[in-house]
Amino acid sequence: MIAVPQAAIDLAKRFEGFHRVPKNDPGRAHPYVCPAGYWTIGTGHLCDPKHPPITDTDAERYLAADLMTALNVTLRYCPVLATEPEKRLAAIVDFTFNRCGR
Repeated sequence: MIAVPQAAIDLAKRFEGFHRVPKNDPGRAHPYVCPAGYWTIGTGHLCDPKHPPITDTDAERYLAADLMTALNVTLRYCPVLATEPEKRLAAIVDFTFNRCGR
């Protein structure tokens, strides 16, 4: 099994960010509606609007699981990508991450 490229994690964090809403609870993330209109929490994790607030550590776990799903989907439909350079695979996994479940 192939590991999620670190570059994919870095891309997701860079473009998703860790959204702390409301501002009066800066150590935790609360559900919010992302620009695409989906309820999201942490670093781009889809959730129920009533999801309890999460910490940075929780967001890291969600992101790791979400990116693993995206990697598995990517390689299931196009296994030859496993031989691509890490940054190219990372970009494709990040793209898939942004499309999974949406």
